[in-house]
Amino acid sequence: MSANTPLIEARRLVKKYGDKVAVNGIDLTVSAGEVFGLLGPNGAGKTTTILMLLGLTEPTSGTARVGGLDPTRDPLAIKRRVGYMPDAVGFYEDMTARENLRYTAALNEVPEDEVEDRIQNFLEEVGLADAADNPVGTFSRGMRQRLGVADALVKDPKVVILDEPTASIDPQGVAEMLELIRNLAHRDGRAVLLSSHLLHQVQEICDRIAIFVSGKVVAEGTPAELGARLARGQARFEIVADTSSDRLREALGADATVEGADGRWQVTIPSEQSKSLFRRLVDADIPVRGLVDLNADLDEIYRRYFQREEVKA
Repeated sequence: MSANTPLIEARRLVKKYGDKVAVNGIDLTVSAGEVFGLLGPNGAGKTTTILMLLGLTEPTSGTARVGGLDPTRDPLAIKRRVGYMPDAVGFYEDMTARENLRYTAALNEVPEDEVEDRIQNFLEEVGLADAADNPVGTFSRGMRQRLGVADALVKDPKVVILDEPTASIDPQGVAEMLELIRNLAHRDGRAVLLSSHLLHQVQEICDRIAIFVSGKVVAEGTPAELGARLARGQARFEIVADTSSDRLREALGADATVEGADGRWQVTIPSEQSKSLFRRLVDADIPVRGLVDLNADLDEIYRRYFQREEVKA
């Protein structure tokens, strides 16, 4: 399947609960081989969007296609073809990891002659082969999350949807989970939809991002594209340097704006000058200890989009 093949499509998707609009006219396209992030705070509409894509709740209006299927008309077929890991993963505590996966395989009608090999492969993939025959009740939160990914993969889906997959995992477990998710898309060619409120993790792993605010997608693209739309011809940097604002302005020229204090400066310059920024600082003998491109920093991008929507409201 081509890397550009759309496997998730939503057009003007709306979900209302009485007078409350949970999702307000969103458009999404996720392709094979891509990790697509839904980024936003709790209550922004991310999980409701996922539930509509899975056929677990019907949209008030709009359309969706997942793996070529309409979730509203074919919810059972969607469940068999889409791997889903919710934010709260549940398993039978007294059953082993392997037994839980066998149960999922049976529910999804995985051919019997493929079940054991498939389960073993995915247990190895998520790093649980050595714990495969231990009761899940003895598992840590991180182990349960990894088993949740294996559970989503047992049906060998082309589409994988993960809702807050790194919640409550230790830093080492987070790194392993992110690498696993990256491989699902980039190595295996699956379309991965990832919902999270953790900005740095989303920036590290996602090829494209949709920023959710109050049920709407207010921006969509790569972090660089999102930053460029906000920039409007201006490049913004944070510079950490033991120097004065006057000395920075002298080094960067009359077009530069410098704000800040105590060695931490926010600098705005014309975009065409961004490539020469560091050289000009070095030539001026300014001791730079840190340099961050705020146009590509997801924390800054998200803050500015969120503030812009609050102003509109």
